[in-house]
Amino acid sequence: MKALLLSGGSGTRLRPITHTSAKQLVPVANKPVLFYGLEAIAEAGITEVGIIVGDTAEEIREAVGDGSAFGLDVTYIPQEAPLGLAHAVLIARQFLGEDDFVMYLGDNFIVGGITELVDAFRAERPDARILLTKVPNPTAFGVAELDAAGQVIGLEEKPRHPKSELALVGVYLFTPAVHEAVRSIEPSWRGELEITHAIQWLIDAGRDVRSTTISGYWKDTGNVTDMLEVNRSVLESLERRIDGTVDEDSEIIGRVRIEAGAKVTGSRIVGPVVVGGNTVITDSYIGPYTSISGDCRIEDSEIEYSIVLRDSSVSGVRRVEASLIGRSVEVTPAPRKPAAHRFVLGDHSKVQISS
Repeated sequence: MKALLLSGGSGTRLRPITHTSAKQLVPVANKPVLFYGLEAIAEAGITEVGIIVGDTAEEIREAVGDGSAFGLDVTYIPQEAPLGLAHAVLIARQFLGEDDFVMYLGDNFIVGGITELVDAFRAERPDARILLTKVPNPTAFGVAELDAAGQVIGLEEKPRHPKSELALVGVYLFTPAVHEAVRSIEPSWRGELEITHAIQWLIDAGRDVRSTTISGYWKDTGNVTDMLEVNRSVLESLERRIDGTVDEDSEIIGRVRIEAGAKVTGSRIVGPVVVGGNTVITDSYIGPYTSISGDCRIEDSEIEYSIVLRDSSVSGVRRVEASLIGRSVEVTPAPRKPAAHRFVLGDHSKVQISS
């Protein structure tokens, strides 16, 4: 069995971060989202992985390499434009051959991995298996319709009027039967070859399409809100480890990981928090669910429930919360402008001014 990992999207919902960085490489708990997917694939016993890449191909290649760091053998498959998930299957035909495969969206995050799902697919081998989960906003996803017996009878991509609240999670399992399906469909109104249309083709052709509804944690990390929520979820399982330097005037509370080379002086850190190597934190407060990457500088500031990327500095800022701060960013207080009040007051006036 092989894996097809999609890492070619442009990440418009994460702009401006993704103007200069691949969305799949934005770190969660100081590790790129894409790496969690690669680790899940390796843990499932799959070794051959094709990675679909687009405009950020060089950045993805530099981060992942040949895959040996994950115990994988990686092949890169260029996609000229984000023309749909089914298009990704179409252009990966030579790599996939006649093997079964799991298709994994590189910006998705599933707690607990995919090992059980892959094992069950290997044992049962339906033509396709999709993962579903209940969401409050199904119009933003592919949506599945099930019959009374729980069998998949219909799929729609981002429907205006969803027939259910069951959204497709970004993991799909296929036999080679899907190759005929992706060759048989036409582009949607969005100009893309939709994987939902290919799966619907399998259903209409009488093929065996099954679903698994997951109740565990799943997130599409395509926007800042979800990225911060995934960061929170990962940090929940953080183990305390202090490899850096903490002076006696600092207070470290709870599950905090301070990586080698980091230095904490006169500060209070309340976990779960991860601090990257060679980061310096001085006279500051770092609150729960915060990830600070390596080579950062935090001085005389407060940060909570945020992600700070590499080489950034936050100095003299009273409070930063629920924020995603990119690489090589400088955050400082704005210069104080001279303030004055100008009045024309009549006799016997009374004026109260808040200073």
